[in-house]
Amino acid sequence: MTVPTLLVLDAEPLPRLGRLTGRARVEHADESTLAELLPHADVLLVWDFTSRVVRSAWPGEGPRPRWVHTASAGVDHLMCPELAASDTVVTNARGIFDQPIAEYVAALVLAMAKDLPTTWTLQAERTWRHRESQRVAGTRAVVVGSGPIGRTIARTLKALDITTALVGRTPHTGIHGPEDLDRLIARADWVIAAAPLTEQTYGMFDARRFDVMQPSARFINIGRGGLVVEDALAEALAKRWIAGAALDVFEHEPLTPESPLWQVPGLIVSPHMSGDTIGWRDELGVQFVELYERWAAGRPLVNVVDKKRGYVPGR
Repeated sequence: MTVPTLLVLDAEPLPRLGRLTGRARVEHADESTLAELLPHADVLLVWDFTSRVVRSAWPGEGPRPRWVHTASAGVDHLMCPELAASDTVVTNARGIFDQPIAEYVAALVLAMAKDLPTTWTLQAERTWRHRESQRVAGTRAVVVGSGPIGRTIARTLKALDITTALVGRTPHTGIHGPEDLDRLIARADWVIAAAPLTEQTYGMFDARRFDVMQPSARFINIGRGGLVVEDALAEALAKRWIAGAALDVFEHEPLTPESPLWQVPGLIVSPHMSGDTIGWRDELGVQFVELYERWAAGRPLVNVVDKKRGYVPGR
C-alpha cells in the first residue's frame, strides 16, 4: 500500500509528527521550494501560518494535495481562487485558541478600565499619582464574530458582569446580524473584533464606524488585521473620538519599528500573541495528528472550512 506524502510548510519549532511514522512520508518545504513540491503531496500542513506563499504556489490544473490543514484559525493567508475552486479539503485549527484569546481580551478590558498602562508608566517614573478607575460590571460590550472564539469571548465577558451582544454573519437566537452592528456599537463601552477576514469584513472598522462609537468606548481587535482601517483608528484615537484601543493583529506583520502605530495615544500594541499560551504549538501538533488519523482511516474530517465563505460554518 502506498504511504501518503505529507508536505509541511516549515516554521520553527517543527511539529512533532512521531505518531505518523510509517503512516506518512513526511517532506519539508520553505517558501522557495513549496511550488515545486506541492503537486507531489497528498496532504499539505501549513505550519508556517504567517506565510502567504500558498496563494502564489498553489498549482492550477494537474496534481495537487487532496487536503490542506493550516495551524491557525484564519485561512485568508492561504486561500486563492484556484484553491477555492478545487476539490481540495481545507481545515483549520478551530478550538485551540478560543479560551486563551478570550482570557487575553478580558485582560485588555480590565487593563484599560483600571488604567494599568498608566500605572506601569508612573511606576517607572517613580511618580505617585492617585486616580480613579472604571468599574467593568454593568458596562456593555459588542463582540463582532460569532464563531467559537467570539462566543468564548462573550461568555468570559459575561462572567465579569458585562452585558454582551454577539454579532454574526446571519442572525440566530442570541446572535445579532450585521444590520444591528451600528446600533449596538453606538451604545457599547467595549467593541471587540473577532470576525474572520473575508470580502465582506475587510476594512469594516473604518472612520464611519469609529465615529458611530461613544467617546468613552474602547476598541479591541484580536481577529485579523485587515478588519481595521488602521489610519482611521489612529485618527479616532488622536482626536479622542474613542477613549482607547488595543490591536493584537495588523494589516502587515510584523509591525516595523517605523510604524506610527507604536506611538498612537491610547493604543496598546501586542505582537499577534493573544492565543499563544505555553504549549500551544504542541496542541496544534496533536490536533493535526488526530485529524490525519481520521483522514487516513477514511473518516470525515472536522474543522472543514467553507472555502467560499472563508471560515468553518456553524454557530
